Amino acid sequence: QAPIKATCEDLSCKTGFPEDVHSAVVSKSVHGGQPLLNVRFRSCDGNKKIHFGSSEPEDFRVDEDGMVYAERSFQLSAEPTEFVVSAQDKETQQEWQMRVKLTPEPTFTGASEKDQRKIEEIIFPWQQYKHSSPLKRQKRDWVIPPINLPENSKGPFPQELVRIRSDRDKSLSLRYSVTGPGADQPPTGIFIINPISGQLSVTKPLDREQIASFHLRAHAVDVNGNQVENPIDIVINVIDMNDNRPEFLHQVWNGTVPEGSKPGTYVMTVTAIDADDPNAQNGMLRYRILSQAPSSPSPNMFTINNETGDIITVAAGLDREKVQQYTLIIQATDMEGNPTYGLSNTATAVIAVTDVNDNPPEFTAMTFYGEVPENRVDVIVANLTVTDKDQPHTPAWNALYRMTGGDPTGRFTILTDPNSNDGLVTVVKPIDFETNRMFVLTVAAENQVPLAKGIQHPPQSTATVSITVIDVNESPYFVPNPKLVRQEEGLMAGSILTTFTAQDPDRYMQQTSLRYSKLSDPANWLKIDPVNGQITTTAVLDRESIYVQNNMYNATFLASDNGIPPMSGTGTLQIYLLDINDNAPQVHPKEATTCETLQPNAINITAVDPDIDPNAGPFAFELPDTPASIKRNWTIVRISGDHAQLSLRIRFLEAGIYDVPIVITDSGNPHASSTSLLKVKVCQCDLNGDCTDVDRIVGAGLGTGAIIAILLCIIILLILVLMFVVWMKRRDKERQAKQLLIDPEDDVRDNILKYDEEGGGEEDQDYDLSQLQQPDTVEPDAIKPVGIRRLDERPIHAEPQYPVRSAAPHPGDIGDFINEGLKAADNDPTAPPYDSLLVFDYEGSGSTAGSLSSLNSSSSGGEQDYDYLNDWGPRFKKLADMYGGGDD
Repeated sequence: QAPIKATCEDLSCKTGFPEDVHSAVVSKSVHGGQPLLNVRFRSCDGNKKIHFGSSEPEDFRVDEDGMVYAERSFQLSAEPTEFVVSAQDKETQQEWQMRVKLTPEPTFTGASEKDQRKIEEIIFPWQQYKHSSPLKRQKRDWVIPPINLPENSKGPFPQELVRIRSDRDKSLSLRYSVTGPGADQPPTGIFIINPISGQLSVTKPLDREQIASFHLRAHAVDVNGNQVENPIDIVINVIDMNDNRPEFLHQVWNGTVPEGSKPGTYVMTVTAIDADDPNAQNGMLRYRILSQAPSSPSPNMFTINNETGDIITVAAGLDREKVQQYTLIIQATDMEGNPTYGLSNTATAVIAVTDVNDNPPEFTAMTFYGEVPENRVDVIVANLTVTDKDQPHTPAWNALYRMTGGDPTGRFTILTDPNSNDGLVTVVKPIDFETNRMFVLTVAAENQVPLAKGIQHPPQSTATVSITVIDVNESPYFVPNPKLVRQEEGLMAGSILTTFTAQDPDRYMQQTSLRYSKLSDPANWLKIDPVNGQITTTAVLDRESIYVQNNMYNATFLASDNGIPPMSGTGTLQIYLLDINDNAPQVHPKEATTCETLQPNAINITAVDPDIDPNAGPFAFELPDTPASIKRNWTIVRISGDHAQLSLRIRFLEAGIYDVPIVITDSGNPHASSTSLLKVKVCQCDLNGDCTDVDRIVGAGLGTGAIIAILLCIIILLILVLMFVVWMKRRDKERQAKQLLIDPEDDVRDNILKYDEEGGGEEDQDYDLSQLQQPDTVEPDAIKPVGIRRLDERPIHAEPQYPVRSAAPHPGDIGDFINEGLKAADNDPTAPPYDSLLVFDYEGSGSTAGSLSSLNSSSSGGEQDYDYLNDWGPRFKKLADMYGGGDD
């Protein structure tokens, strides 16, 4: 490298740039963000806030510390590049300018390798100038050109780069150091300096892809650490080497191109990146297509722009029906595609050929056949099949069918099956075999979208559909339906009303005549002859019947044939009944109330007639001649055609209920009249005409409904009282029964029984126990005296007498003894009920039986059978357990 030089002019201490023109030598290739030089600005007071700027801001940027950086990457021309650096005081807005001239670094051509490898020496510059005082040293700023160091150097390390020294090292002992990223800041230890000699060295290979440049600052201090020289900036640029292969952003690229595309049609763009310097050949990529599969119809259907990676078509003949997809192997090579020195990588481009409508649908046959039974709708009669080479289930493949002839009445339609693309010929209107036995339809098929331009095929395909109509047994039908008949009411039963017949549409079938029957006749007024359809009345026709609506009576009849299968049809007969004057008018309402005085006493009544005009109103109202009291007490006046007013003729009529007959005559021809009874309640009234006396309520009486309701309420109340009484009695009995009917296991009386007091022991008793076996003869009809006595005292009245038992001894026959005592107690009228506690009398004295402990069984326990004790009920259960049970 050539020695670094700089020129400047001597300046006295004043604020501003130390020079008007600043020259610097830099490398020819400048990349964005690269530090170029450091401009110095002198501030005499040191307190000014200076803002730096550049006249070419798009190319150069000046930081607050005076370091100039390149804003973009570019190549310096052989001529010097000039621009202006400005400095402005933020407070006073005073501005200073300096012109900067950049000269490209010279290229060594004839120098020997030894000279090129000569270590550069960087000297801290100084200059003396003379005043009246002794010599003084004036500091000046140097701009050090960047040091270019190739990446991935193989050493040996540490590798010497430059030597830094000060011109004062001859008189002073100095120490040198460097600071900045790569030295004492992360990544530390990459650059080291010999503090004595100032030799700057790199300790390991550099990687431009990690750090493209280093910005260091060199310092010179004395042994006491005092700064001797101003720090100088050292920029070390890492020179790129081709150590990275291109990498595609995706290993597989997908693109599409319509079939039939013309040459030059854009398809897709593939992109690769190279970590090397993109402004150098190491990072300049070139693309090319290595292979194409398949290679039909041409092995070179596509080409690629070697710089941009755009893939375009280069040949015609793309046909999706033949080749649906192409696979290209794309190669990207750096060093501008140099196959010898460049590094390369590959990726796959998959190009799908998309479908366009270049194939119309074609029918698989010229004629299709189908058949349909007559009178059937929504039936598919034929399937029309087509073939289309375009991609299935796309608008270019989907077929649309339409009929071009043979169906003037629109009885058919053609739907498209979305799955199979078939045309489904469907009947939408009934077809009559007797009218049309066959249809020949002309149909056309085309796609949902029109054919692509330039296709030499007709846009549609045509075919013929032959449809045969099948004759079936159809239902008979009445003519007319419904049939209207006008008839006066009152037609007697057995009269012929009309004939209602049906027709069979099957003219070409062999079958017998129709049979008729009645299907609906709400009033059961009619019958129909099953052979000829003659309708006869079975009852009198009455227009006023509830089954007649708006003078119309409807009946439905059935006509059936004997075809296979049998069919039937219905017909409705509508009888319009003409009114005759067969109903006399009646008065409404049937009851009324009026006052016993003349004023106010008017009653408004209405005549009601089921007949209609002219056999109804206007009506005539009059009172009968008999009884004479009617006309004497009442008078009636007609106020309209249907209404009249009844009032008292006399001044006073005693309160009560009166039946007033009224004769009403209609306007029919002949007239019809009737005498209707109006029940009038006469009562005392106030000034407003309202009844005030209580007697009117009693006099009016109760209606039948009210009386029945009252009687029902009384009966229900009595039933409820009776049920309550019965329930209470039953509840008392159940309560008493529960006191004794206790489970034998839980009945304490089975364990502790209270008998009469026996005294101090058997030997101290005066009781004659012999009575248990040989009781004395007593009168069987003796009656126990009535009375209440304690259980623990002897009775003071006569002892009761029991039935005479056999005098023969019965040793051990305890069962018979107990049975006889039970019968005696049951037959005793003075004994309490069976389910209550029995009180036994005192047995008396002088018993021949002696002590109870002396009782012996007539036989051994093994010979006596006590199983019968189990039949005596729960009271003898414990005794049966003790003696019964056999050997146990």
